[in-house]
Amino acid sequence: MICVFGLMAFSRTTYLGLLIGMLLASVAYSFVFAAFQGLTALIGQEALMTGRLSALSNIFLFVPVSAAYFASGFMSEHLSPQQIFLMVLVLAIPLGVFGFWKPRSVFTHTYDSPRAKGTDFFGDVRRLLKHRAIYPVVLINLLWNFTPGSFTPMQFFLTNQLHAPDAIYADFLGLYNLFFLPPIFLYGFLCTRFPPRKLLLWSVIIGVPQFIPMVFIHNGQEALAAAVLIGLLGGLANAACIDIAMRACPPGLQGTMMMMIAATFALSMRGGDVLGSWLYSLSPKYGFQYCVTAITVTYALILPVIPFIPKQLTTTADGEPNPAEEAMVLDEIAKAGEPA
Repeated sequence: MICVFGLMAFSRTTYLGLLIGMLLASVAYSFVFAAFQGLTALIGQEALMTGRLSALSNIFLFVPVSAAYFASGFMSEHLSPQQIFLMVLVLAIPLGVFGFWKPRSVFTHTYDSPRAKGTDFFGDVRRLLKHRAIYPVVLINLLWNFTPGSFTPMQFFLTNQLHAPDAIYADFLGLYNLFFLPPIFLYGFLCTRFPPRKLLLWSVIIGVPQFIPMVFIHNGQEALAAAVLIGLLGGLANAACIDIAMRACPPGLQGTMMMMIAATFALSMRGGDVLGSWLYSLSPKYGFQYCVTAITVTYALILPVIPFIPKQLTTTADGEPNPAEEAMVLDEIAKAGEPA
């Protein structure tokens, strides 16, 4: 990733070079993201703290994302593409430092647990396909991140229909992500007192009407106020979805599972953007209302999927031992060691 950004910073900017460079950087970042999320899931399973680590990882995700959105307007007006790539390159270097450092407090015994053990490639593929918890969990994450209307249609709605300044869109996304943080902090407290099954149900119910306030806004300032409310309504579900994903990781396949979750995030965002753009184009006056309706219906579809999550994964709060889940893990590991 560092090499790609270096090439982009020190070569002439062209459309083809930008396209290829961003694809390569995205692929490299996906591996970094999966490694960090997989390691976080493994530690969360071992230490019985998937909920708290979900909250913590979400906090450290949304703080820089919010800062980036707020800074993007200034950067696009005052920095050249080369300077922007150099800045991202400098920010990426510490990731390599952590990779080479491998702090003992994290890595010394992390892979000694039965939860870290895998088999051969084909054995792992079979275990992954037979691990029925992944299917409802991946679908829930897919639906939660599928928000037709929150990106390209939102930008056109704010600038073309409401005639707000271009910077309002960046400020909207910045506030939207920033105000995920208070409910995520709250989730870190609640997950030690309530099982994730209840928290997921409550948080999705709270999040279903998340974007409805956008139907009633008439100017850019009202849109910024709505962004605050949208963030507050959606933060709990963001943490809950990652919590259940960490709990659902099969032994030795935490990185694989979290890469699947990362893939659903990318697929949902881009797929939602395509559908949202199509819905928006259906009507000059009501197109964005169609997008809001689609988001609300998509969120509501999560509710009937929740009962399909295996109960033994989601019946205990953070920090509580779960004998049923431990037995399931040991049984899966024992079966994985048997000859095919």
